Amino acid sequence: MATRIEGIEVSKLLGPALRDRIAALPRLPGLAVLRVGEDPASAVYVASKHKRAEKLGFHQRSLHLPDETTQQELLALVAELNADPLIDGILVQLPLPGHVDATAVLDAIDPAKDVDGFHPVNMGLLAQGRPRFVACTPFGCMKLLEAAGVELSGKQAVVVGRSNIVGRPMALLLEQANATVTVCHSRTRDLAAVVGAADIVVAAIGRPRMIQGAWLKQGAVVIDVGINRLPDGTLCGDVDFDSAEPRCAAITPVPGGVGPMTITMLMHNTVTSAELRLGVG
Repeated sequence: MATRIEGIEVSKLLGPALRDRIAALPRLPGLAVLRVGEDPASAVYVASKHKRAEKLGFHQRSLHLPDETTQQELLALVAELNADPLIDGILVQLPLPGHVDATAVLDAIDPAKDVDGFHPVNMGLLAQGRPRFVACTPFGCMKLLEAAGVELSGKQAVVVGRSNIVGRPMALLLEQANATVTVCHSRTRDLAAVVGAADIVVAAIGRPRMIQGAWLKQGAVVIDVGINRLPDGTLCGDVDFDSAEPRCAAITPVPGGVGPMTITMLMHNTVTSAELRLGVG
């Protein structure tokens, strides 16, 4: 039976070092979270981030704007937060309403406060192998692999999904850890065969239980980034856990796997931003 890589437990292990770094700062780290509209999933995610930041004692600004907020109003608010000396990290919760150009808003965030790691400057630094802020979900995935003692050097890794939020930065991080990386997407031929050749599989496609256990190499390590709500209200990942677990050496559960680590790495990035801005560390 596979080892379950529990994000909640790994997050707890990282907590003391994070608290020590916060204690060494001359002021509290500051995090601003912008949410526009009434998307229920966004409300849950923002509440989780707020709760974790509150527990760590962060200075926070939580801004919930109505659906009809214009792009110019949102850009003006981002500019205000860019100039706020007490804010180290700015997070714009996605998705944004259809009338707002999300790329323009994310690009307007000061790269030195882009704790989500989505700005092209930070993506470019990651691509060059000198990261400042790494996108929180792939960063968390790497911490899970590290905590589980998974050797990446020389291994075959497959990333299913090529989004700028998860797939692309995940592939860069694995490659920089000396894995040989294949990125799969909707045009990949014979996805099952490609997945079946992998020692490490990262699933980030947003399709419930798409990746079947029969696809996996015996002894593979699986990181399931997907979180999908089924018609009965339950949550599942992009991997069919029940059929995959018997074939895996290690696998993340959904929920409780990658999700907690995404929030932990957001806190880590915010503390890093504060350290850089305040000349600490």
